[in-house]
Amino acid sequence: MSRYYGPGLLVLADGRVFRGQSFGAKGTVVAELVFNTALYGYQEIVSDPSYAEQIVCLTAVEIGNVGTNPDDDESEQPAARGLVIRSLSPVVSNYRATTSLHDWLVGRGVIGLAEVDTRALTRHLRDHGSVMAALTTDPAHVTDASPSSIASLRELAAGAPPMQGRNLVDAVTTDQPYTWTTPSWGKQAPAPIDARVVAYDFGIKRNILRKLRDRGIETTVVPASTPIAEVLGREPDGVFLSNGPGDPAAVEHVIAQLRELVGGADARRRQLPIFGICLGHQLLCLALGGRTYKLEFGHHGGNHPVRDERDKSIAITSQNHGFAVDVDSLGDGVKLTHINLFDRTVAGVELEGRPVFGVQYHPEACPGPQDSDALFQRFVDAVREHRQASSAGA
Repeated sequence: MSRYYGPGLLVLADGRVFRGQSFGAKGTVVAELVFNTALYGYQEIVSDPSYAEQIVCLTAVEIGNVGTNPDDDESEQPAARGLVIRSLSPVVSNYRATTSLHDWLVGRGVIGLAEVDTRALTRHLRDHGSVMAALTTDPAHVTDASPSSIASLRELAAGAPPMQGRNLVDAVTTDQPYTWTTPSWGKQAPAPIDARVVAYDFGIKRNILRKLRDRGIETTVVPASTPIAEVLGREPDGVFLSNGPGDPAAVEHVIAQLRELVGGADARRRQLPIFGICLGHQLLCLALGGRTYKLEFGHHGGNHPVRDERDKSIAITSQNHGFAVDVDSLGDGVKLTHINLFDRTVAGVELEGRPVFGVQYHPEACPGPQDSDALFQRFVDAVREHRQASSAGA
């Protein structure tokens, strides 16, 4: 029995056409097409809400060989719309696997397209930038792939709104606050809980929450629309700003809230630790008066070198974003701490004299290297120090 169920078609807004074999869900989607250079972690990539309204092309050759399992989902919220690969493994072989990639994609409503020349597709995106694309398994389009059918798909892609100006946070954030208590998979004895953090959900990955729980932090996750007064009313020992999708400059209501959070004159609030990852980092910078801009094809993968400007150490990082912070927009008091060595874009900042910082990558990995795991400990140390100081001054 074939692991594919029929032909599929990928038509880019610029007219480039790629044919392949379909798996996963059926239908037609239009989204931004990006490539990811990670060597593993397809389940975590597809379930990462930062990929909302995107079709992901993986550069690794064979995908699906270890199947999927519920413990490795990064979110139940909307995430990637489509997955484009070179080859789907005909077998699943892993002791943790409970479902094949095909069945898992069907359950999430994600269309898959295999037997695609992903090397040619990636080079095209490298040369021309990320582009809107239509991915379809509809027999009406793919049976003969006539010029008129391809033209209609191209018009569909070309007419779709670009990522610039799109607020996608409201579509992926949680509806209600909840408390996370689960440690990392296989961790038998996480540290006992001794501090509490509130995390803004802009599309949060579960491994972020696991990393905090491993270190003894109880995390309450709140919707992106939660007023700062309500957050502070919970008396947290720190505030976390999560990753997420879309254009950071379009999330204006969140930027206004964060401006209130970091700009308060109250002495205790000014010492409240704040840590932002990816979109959270960008929103923090915008709240501090910075600007963001769209990258040509973004940073998506697990092999991005980042230099810490404080000690010149280099970490290989996991990254997933299509926008970056303009280094020249960083105002007084905002210090550049990390640089992406691929293109020298901003990879980290901190607010001088305060425990407020952010990074433009994913220290929680999943997938990716663990080089930057210590950033969580830096945040947790600041959280505990703030808790002790607050208790002493109470």
